[in-house]
Amino acid sequence: MLRNILFFYFFILVLLMAACKSDEPGTVNTQDQADTLNIDDGDNMDGDENDGGEEDNGEEGGEEDPLPGNISYLALGDSYTIGESVAANERWPVQLVETLRQEGLDMQDADIIATTGWTTGDLLNALKAKKPSKDYDLVSLLIGVNNQYRGYDFSIYEKELPMLLDSAIAYANGDTSRVFVLSIPDYGVTPFGGNGEDENISQEIDRYNDFKQATCSRYGILYFNITDISREALSRPDLIAGDGLHPSGLMYAEWVERIQNSVKQRLE
Repeated sequence: MLRNILFFYFFILVLLMAACKSDEPGTVNTQDQADTLNIDDGDNMDGDENDGGEEDNGEEGGEEDPLPGNISYLALGDSYTIGESVAANERWPVQLVETLRQEGLDMQDADIIATTGWTTGDLLNALKAKKPSKDYDLVSLLIGVNNQYRGYDFSIYEKELPMLLDSAIAYANGDTSRVFVLSIPDYGVTPFGGNGEDENISQEIDRYNDFKQATCSRYGILYFNITDISREALSRPDLIAGDGLHPSGLMYAEWVERIQNSVKQRLE
């Protein structure tokens, strides 16, 4: 009898200890743990993923929350748009937004879909995956240098550039007046490109830009030639970033100076 009583009290003691343990701070039940493990951070719109196999300079963390302006802007491109080898605030789309704010326009921070190394095909694939909204007030496109650099057949660019322009127009809610395109800079004048000694690079860049300009004219889309600015780097090394290839923040500022008035007029 005494043995049975002791066993009963021991069983009660074990139950009480188990109940107390379940109430300890920091314990997560099964459902809470499942919710924690399935948090979705969403897509990063400033091109930090690197499908092109090269590292870009997108910064992670520490960035301020986007400013809630009324005018939205989407910038599409490659290393020239994400600003390879310059600080985030020196990227030309970021400088453009800041300049337009100073001109009195209520601009949101730019959404940027761009990665170093992207070709026209890479950008098309990224847009299919990300599915940007179709109500941007302003959309820009700068793409093509990696098609040339990789030696792709020119017919690929002839096919895919119009497809990207169609997408850009769709993201601007079908309004071609809210879309603009920049020419491809001439990297042949950089130390990486041989400081202008390889004339084939410049000639091929011109071919790409001639087609781009003609296509924009056919679409009725605003086109800016910034290639001449890039070629000034032959005598102005301050226009080249520290990597010896990409534009510096100063060159990007000169691009913005060229395009800001026309873009502002379109937005007004």
